[in-house]
Amino acid sequence: MSDVEYIKSFLKIYTDFPRKGFKFCDIFPLFRNPLTVEAVITHLTHRLVSTTIPASPNKKIDVIVGLDARGFLLGPVIALRLGAAFVPVRKRGKLPGECIHTSYEKEYDTDEFEMQAGAIAPGQTVVIIDDVIATGGSAKAASELVEKQGGQLLEYLFIVEIAFLKGSDKLSAPVYSVVQYDKDE
Repeated sequence: MSDVEYIKSFLKIYTDFPRKGFKFCDIFPLFRNPLTVEAVITHLTHRLVSTTIPASPNKKIDVIVGLDARGFLLGPVIALRLGAAFVPVRKRGKLPGECIHTSYEKEYDTDEFEMQAGAIAPGQTVVIIDDVIATGGSAKAASELVEKQGGQLLEYLFIVEIAFLKGSDKLSAPVYSVVQYDKDE
């Protein structure tokens, strides 16, 4: 079994959650098994080391940006392995100090994200990580925050991509996802 098949075997799909007509991909079963968490972290880190870093202008990643809240589960560990900083993107009103913000459309409503001002220096190379990409709204909002601070976005990383929603088409940098689901899955 490949690492992708192994990781996918731990994901669970719920129908009619959070609302009727939706399918929800639950990543939390991954975290019940330490070997599975290691497989995800290793897979994503290998992607960055073998593909993203060699293609980056300074041959390194300066900052990993993790999206509230599941991007916080993997982002700090991957940042540590790469010798990069970790910067959280949170829902509005959750971070102290001066913050920059942006609003975005989600699959079923709107929301606002923020990042502490000065968390990314102009010219720093950045990778954004989250658990799932569906319509791409939250990832796009995070990239707007990175751009407002002058960061150079290299790539987006996701555990799961809901491919038929075409969220990656809205994003301004390459997208890498470990597992992709189509409409019939």
